[in-house]
Amino acid sequence: MSQHGVGPRAVTRSVAFLTAGVLAVPALAGCGSEDPSGKPLAGQDIQPAPRDRITDGGTLRWAVDSVPDTLNTFQSDADATTTRVAQAVLPSMFRMDASGRPERNPDYLESAEVVDTEPKQVVLYKLNQQAVWSDGREIGAADFAAQWRALSGKDTAYWTARNAGYDRIQKIERGDNALEVRVTFSRPYADWRSLFSPLYPKDVMGTPDSFNDGARKKLKVTAGPFTVKKTDREDGEITLARNPRWWGEPAKLSEIVLRTVPRDKRASELAAGALDLAEIDPSAARRITVAARPKASGSPLMGPGADRSAADSLESWALANGSDADAADEETVARKKLRKATVRYARQQQALGGFEVRKSLEPAYTQLALNGAEGPLTDERVRRAVARALDRRELAQAVLKPLGLPAVPVGSHLALSGQAAYADNSGALGDQDTKEAQALLADAGWVRGGPVKEEKKKEKAAGPEGGKADDTGEDDKARHGPDPAGHLAQDGRQYKAPHQGGAPGAYAPKGTAAPANQEAAPLAKNGKPLTLRFVLPSGPGSQTLRTVADRISRMLERVGIGTEISKVSDESYFKDHIASGQYDLALYSWPATAFPATDARPVYAKPVPAADGSLNVEQNYTRVGTDQVDQLFDEAVATLDEGESRSLLRKADSRIWAAAGSIPLFQRPQLMAARKNLVNTGAFGFGTPVYEDMGFLKKGAKPASGPSAKGSTAP
Repeated sequence: MSQHGVGPRAVTRSVAFLTAGVLAVPALAGCGSEDPSGKPLAGQDIQPAPRDRITDGGTLRWAVDSVPDTLNTFQSDADATTTRVAQAVLPSMFRMDASGRPERNPDYLESAEVVDTEPKQVVLYKLNQQAVWSDGREIGAADFAAQWRALSGKDTAYWTARNAGYDRIQKIERGDNALEVRVTFSRPYADWRSLFSPLYPKDVMGTPDSFNDGARKKLKVTAGPFTVKKTDREDGEITLARNPRWWGEPAKLSEIVLRTVPRDKRASELAAGALDLAEIDPSAARRITVAARPKASGSPLMGPGADRSAADSLESWALANGSDADAADEETVARKKLRKATVRYARQQQALGGFEVRKSLEPAYTQLALNGAEGPLTDERVRRAVARALDRRELAQAVLKPLGLPAVPVGSHLALSGQAAYADNSGALGDQDTKEAQALLADAGWVRGGPVKEEKKKEKAAGPEGGKADDTGEDDKARHGPDPAGHLAQDGRQYKAPHQGGAPGAYAPKGTAAPANQEAAPLAKNGKPLTLRFVLPSGPGSQTLRTVADRISRMLERVGIGTEISKVSDESYFKDHIASGQYDLALYSWPATAFPATDARPVYAKPVPAADGSLNVEQNYTRVGTDQVDQLFDEAVATLDEGESRSLLRKADSRIWAAAGSIPLFQRPQLMAARKNLVNTGAFGFGTPVYEDMGFLKKGAKPASGPSAKGSTAP
């Protein structure tokens, strides 16, 4: 589903926050002896099976959103498919376990550890002696050094999207033998395990030309269980083939074909036998779940005509058999089309019976972003009031409970339950409390029933060109909030409250009745109502976000905050609205990585003025940040004591909560449709896929019971 999230570490992240220096922060989680990180809310759902039960060979057809513009994960236009290809064909020194924590990848590393801290931090990598590139050359220090130089940020000829961590390296050299790589840091770096994953060959990283262009369309040299056999942009496919030089457990599949299939077409492509594995939206998941039920079970009606009542059917029969020839012909044609669609749907449902839905929670969460750069939300009290008006548990339940997934609100901006840095720090802001929200608004000067100046009617620009933002045929704006005239504002103008002036009774004799409709009147200040522009994507895959937005609008309405929902095209949503700050409220998702000291720093960094007078926000799109939070991030990334680093991150998260620039809501659902005999793949949750273990069960074989076909490897 299109949740408008930002991709993994390979792709630039985003999020935001503001001033919390004066706010009291409660006792921080993690100060006691009990580990507050907890466990993942949902485990992997990948149908695990031992390798000896899997057929040798076969092709896995896996749906993706697009053939990526680049196969270089360190470029700004890399996407989720770029990452998927890299995981299958390139070395990674560390991968994520089922709890979202980094673990050594034994196919490439015998060991990796900090061997010196004074005078400099030194990490010694001991490589697997069998590890070679597909051209036969050993993986070694030259590859590490080339990647460092390309990503260090010192040579601007390299068009890199990020250099975090690599800019802290002082030198890379060979160790005592060709299998050892010594990396010396100029400054301590806590997240050193984030580096060299993936690792590209020196052929790609060695020169700006090869980095910028050489790995965009193809990867000639690889070192994973698969190689890139073919990239076909016309047909929208990337074919990965088994790597004959792979030294680890040989891949069970002969090929993996990554096929571009739009989200709304995936159910029909699965039914047509054109796919084996696909991420799907909740509606497709319901279809597959119903298709898998025994025919005798009471399955709900779905498909064409499912919403027709008995009266509708009777009316249709009457029209088709009536005396009005034109109406009868028209209705007869419609009935024939409906019958054909129903037959087609029934056939698809029969075919979908061969699939199942595997579900987990993604390592990403959906948040409400509050733009603190302009308008009412520049006032921290108003932002906090918005946050205190929200029932985050209700929002989580609305999205996750119907899917059978744990509906627990996210308690951290920097990690998710089960990850090492996680702790529920939401207490720094507080739970839903209508009275507290109203008190904060009153303290900020927003008065219910205050005077509202009538504005001249004007066309408010919603899109990047000032035209209508939504080309779907729907209205691009919808208002939520108390209506001062007792009816909905149909033309978008601000209406005067029926009674203006101060608070009821303020200038009237004691006992005078308050003006009618006072409780329904909007909050106002300086002649303006408290109305926030809520920007949302309009695409068909964003229905979940729009449902959540409607609930949020109703919650805000209860405390007197109005919202004006503006639906914009998916293409312009992030670039022209979120990144440019053209919104008050917005919903989008961010990944929670294993390295928040590095990855979350630009997301929550305090915006600073640039040389040209503009504001440099990095990826802090809410424009809310503090010097204190910046300092805590800097300290967390520079300490090699893992416990201390986690404690500093939790302190930073508490202060981010207190600033109320962004409100984490729920972990994103991960729904995968998989052929029933397909094993060791599906909803991976936090874990990195093990591509060589994917495959189809042998005839008559049964999958294993247990969490994963491949156990965790200690670092």
